[in-house]
Amino acid sequence: MRMKKQSSWLRWLLFVAISAALFVIIWVAWSITQHRSIIPGVSTLQSDTTVSVGLRTAPESLDIRTQEGTAVEQALLGNVMETLVTRDQSNTIQPGLASKWTISDDGLHYSFTLNANMRFSNGHTLDANDVVWSLQQGVNEHYLDYDQLTNLTAVENDGANTVNLTLSAPNPQLLRTLSSRAGIVYDSQANPDYAKAPIGSGPFTVSDYQQGSSLTLQRNEQYWRQQAKSSQVTLRYYADDDSLLQAVQHNDIQLALPQTAPDVESLSADPSLCISTGMGTEKVLVAFNSGTDSIFSDEQARKAARFAIDAASIASSRSDARTGTRRTDKPLEPGFEDLTNLFPYSPSTASSMFSYFSSSYLGTATFLVPNEYADLGQTIAQQLQSNSGFTVDMQAADDSTLHTRMQSGDYTLALYTMDGTTDVSAFSSADSVFHYQNGSTQDAYTNALAATNDKDYQDRLNAYANLLSQDAASHWLYVRKDFIIAQSKLDGYTTNMTTHMLPLRDVATR
Repeated sequence: MRMKKQSSWLRWLLFVAISAALFVIIWVAWSITQHRSIIPGVSTLQSDTTVSVGLRTAPESLDIRTQEGTAVEQALLGNVMETLVTRDQSNTIQPGLASKWTISDDGLHYSFTLNANMRFSNGHTLDANDVVWSLQQGVNEHYLDYDQLTNLTAVENDGANTVNLTLSAPNPQLLRTLSSRAGIVYDSQANPDYAKAPIGSGPFTVSDYQQGSSLTLQRNEQYWRQQAKSSQVTLRYYADDDSLLQAVQHNDIQLALPQTAPDVESLSADPSLCISTGMGTEKVLVAFNSGTDSIFSDEQARKAARFAIDAASIASSRSDARTGTRRTDKPLEPGFEDLTNLFPYSPSTASSMFSYFSSSYLGTATFLVPNEYADLGQTIAQQLQSNSGFTVDMQAADDSTLHTRMQSGDYTLALYTMDGTTDVSAFSSADSVFHYQNGSTQDAYTNALAATNDKDYQDRLNAYANLLSQDAASHWLYVRKDFIIAQSKLDGYTTNMTTHMLPLRDVATR
């Protein structure tokens, strides 16, 4: 009887073992077919989903070292190329290829510790040698944005995982600069065609590039951390917003980023679409020519013009306005402070202040306006003409003409867009397109750049921004918002600063 019981238990154990083995075999086979990890706790991939993204501005080249404009950054940063440090959706500095860093009390020494086991998409190891080589190449070859690495005197590695930077004087913008194209780490052992097929360490590789038309990104199977959720993402470029919106409505693309505000009401009626807005990095302002030959070299004329323009009503009427503002910076910028009420709309105050100038001195104001903002330009021109002694000659122009004329000082006022998260620096020199000069204000900016830590930098930048607004260096109207239109089944996309950064690693359809 005892022998029979033992035999029965053995048969039962054998049955359980065979069943478990069969289950493991079936599970492994299913995991492979679904492109899923077979090891618990390891990053899981979705099946081979593909996503198409619709954009307006195509990069003329993929060589991010030399190609100007934000289109190439939008396509490559965080997707194909990675930087030493990064920025999150709040524009706060975060670890990137460097897992951590230390800064000396005097702000002159930075030490970066790199992540372990990093590699480029071609399989080459990414280590401190590549970081040092990339920074030296950028400075020596004068690649774009490397001029912002001011005061840098030495770049050295201490072993394979540590990079040390030495400065001759503090540069509180250094970390932010290293989160842009100046912080990209390139493969020192490779020489790819950067214009068409750049090599990076990001979650995607470039598999196809049709200049002006499309850019196809393929999942980087060599990626050193969590891999992309979609096996392929294609960026498609459209000539106008109407074509872009039609494409997302027809599901030709699953994500659309129009340049202008879409007809939200009609799109909201479509249950297959999800419409989001994000904080942009672009603001709209009335720029004053403060050169010596312009009336706006006079502080009173600048202030009177600010009282004459109803920025609050303009912002509330514009579908692309995130918030009304008369400040110099915006919530995503260092040193932000809301200065909305500094120059409230007051026609009587404007008229009284302009009355100090003779009509012959006021004369005719040449008002340059981008073609796409012609309607807003008309509104501003009418307000200025009604509340001052100006005759306003509004002239619509393309972006290239507008920039050339502003640079040469061939304008009195201009409706202008500024794009960037530290662009208040444009008022720090009389050589800028605004030709603005004020010794105490510009000394405040120099003082901000001398800060040895981020808190002091933010405080000093705030003081500089206050002086700029109080001196009416320009008339800031509103911050633009980004529009993102997605198929409802799409997940993982970001909404802030999308003209500069469009991380795609987590984007996938459900």
